[in-house]
Amino acid sequence: MNNRMIAYVIGRILLTEAALLLFPLLVAVLYGESAAPFLAPALLLVLCGLAMSAKKPRSTALYARDGLAVVALAWICVSLFGALPFVLSGDIPHYVDAFFETVSGFTTTGSSILTAVEPLSRGGLFWRSFTHWVGGMGVLVFVMAILPMSDGHGMHLLRAEVPGPSVGKLVSRMSDTAKILYGIYFVMTVVEIVLLLVGGMPLFDAMVHAFGTAGTGGFSCRNLSIGAYDNPYFDIVIGTFMLLFGINFNLYYFLLIRRFRDVFRSEELRAYALIVAAAVTAIALNISHLYEGFAVSLRHAFFQVSSVITTTGYATVDFNAWPTFSKTILVVLMFVGACAGSTGGGIKVARIVILTKTSLCDMRKMLHPNAVATVRFEGKPLGDRNIRSVHLFLTVYLLVFTGSCLLLSLEHMDLVTTFTAVASCMNNIGPGLELVGPMGNFSAFSSWSKLLLSFDMLAGRLEIFPILLLFAPSIWKHKLPAKRT
Repeated sequence: MNNRMIAYVIGRILLTEAALLLFPLLVAVLYGESAAPFLAPALLLVLCGLAMSAKKPRSTALYARDGLAVVALAWICVSLFGALPFVLSGDIPHYVDAFFETVSGFTTTGSSILTAVEPLSRGGLFWRSFTHWVGGMGVLVFVMAILPMSDGHGMHLLRAEVPGPSVGKLVSRMSDTAKILYGIYFVMTVVEIVLLLVGGMPLFDAMVHAFGTAGTGGFSCRNLSIGAYDNPYFDIVIGTFMLLFGINFNLYYFLLIRRFRDVFRSEELRAYALIVAAAVTAIALNISHLYEGFAVSLRHAFFQVSSVITTTGYATVDFNAWPTFSKTILVVLMFVGACAGSTGGGIKVARIVILTKTSLCDMRKMLHPNAVATVRFEGKPLGDRNIRSVHLFLTVYLLVFTGSCLLLSLEHMDLVTTFTAVASCMNNIGPGLELVGPMGNFSAFSSWSKLLLSFDMLAGRLEIFPILLLFAPSIWKHKLPAKRT
């Protein structure tokens, strides 16, 4: 382990977070609120960041395990410091609650311990949603975009942070890839803000909801979420952009360079569109008796399917009151998630497609043992290593999920609340069902349960392994160079 380089990179990340706190500080000043809750943590971050990164180490090499450690530690650190403004402002007085809310923000989960959000300060509301926007594409991707690192270790950081089965460069330099990703991300966010303003949404509200949509996070500045506006235009705009941010961002780059054939040939994109269309149709038909007209049912089904499959978590209605069939579909979509390389969470559509193809291939081999069968994805044959990595992810995912459910069951909540609380946090959804439904929250859980669910949120956002490997003693062993004889 190159501990000095790890500390150096985390120091730069802390300095970046200090700069990010200037945005909610400015919002607080504009609304006549105290700037101290943001200024004090920013100064503390600067001191810690400079202490860790004032001198660049001689050895700047970062290998795979170093990249995993950096990503996990960076997300924990930004969450620990990011919780301070909520405590200092009095918006969330208890630190564990503030930490849970901050982790939920950066991991773009959207789960909340707040019973009401409208009483919060404007600066606090802005920071709460701004963490979605920063965490959506990735904290380290953001840092690489504005403070480029050498490509030699940038790739390890990107692979450890960006969700999905595989990550590759869009262009030759890793820093340029980060800039392209955030450039596309920024433009799409601005377009959504403009469209919401055109519909009559106030600027502050438009920015908050655009941040939540872009990061597929779901924090709102209204207690009733998007349902507070009761405007079909907002439902359509936000629902559409949730789906767009759930698509692999590599495909947007292909559109920019006019590689249209690569976009339309994407198996994952086709599967994603098919799942959304089937789920919307099934739910709309199932809830049609609850609303006046099929068009209204279709709109609500479209919005909630878009919100759940992209793991955003916004709500226009209380889907906890929908029929069991519709709620079951939404729970299934929680696990499916969005596309690899998007800002969404979940297992990812790419893994679902690969697992389905692998299962069918194995069943064919049972019928025809001597047949030679190859699993292909996106037009390319998948090697045994790729297939093993998908199976490994699913196995560890299920082990962590089961363990979390067992531990959370000690709270003596009902089964649906316990199961969907873990599912919503680990898949970075936000709301679950029953007590943690769209009209509920996580305030009833004890402090240790909130820390457990915070762990689940971080594990889900970072694809499990970076967080789990922090507990492996071997990752911290520093190998000394062999002595010359």
